Amino acid sequence: MHLLPFEKVKRKILVKKDSDTDPKLGCAPEERKTDEMIVYGIVNINKPAGPTSHQVADYIKQILSISKAGHSGTLDPNVTGVLPVTLAKATRIVELLLKSNKEYIALMHLHKQVQEDKIREAFNEFKGEITQLPPRRSAVKRQKRKRTVHSLEVL
Repeated sequence: MHLLPFEKVKRKILVKKDSDTDPKLGCAPEERKTDEMIVYGIVNINKPAGPTSHQVADYIKQILSISKAGHSGTLDPNVTGVLPVTLAKATRIVELLLKSNKEYIALMHLHKQVQEDKIREAFNEFKGEITQLPPRRSAVKRQKRKRTVHSLEVL
């Protein structure tokens, strides 16, 4: 059985110093009240095809009765996928999420038989720094942008 990229590396939690949080300054995540999680939270939405990322963030504002919600990335209306949405005061960190590395897993359907070595060869062309141009009908400004693909593999 193949492991996904994030499953291959056992990540070690780094602790500079063990200490207890002063109850006046906060609490353990599992002890937070719902209203506090809504004010400082992030929800991962499985965005369906249809609404824009902005519309999804707006739906969340209406459902939770909050004044601010921001999405960290744009999925075109016809695209489905994970859309992280920050809530209320957590919208301050959207820029951090936008600039951080991301990991994607995709399913590809080929219309004819192709040798696996040819597929791997084609994949190698997308490693490293690449230039992207969003499609004509896109939710983001159509301009060339540089992206770095750190790892790409056939599972």
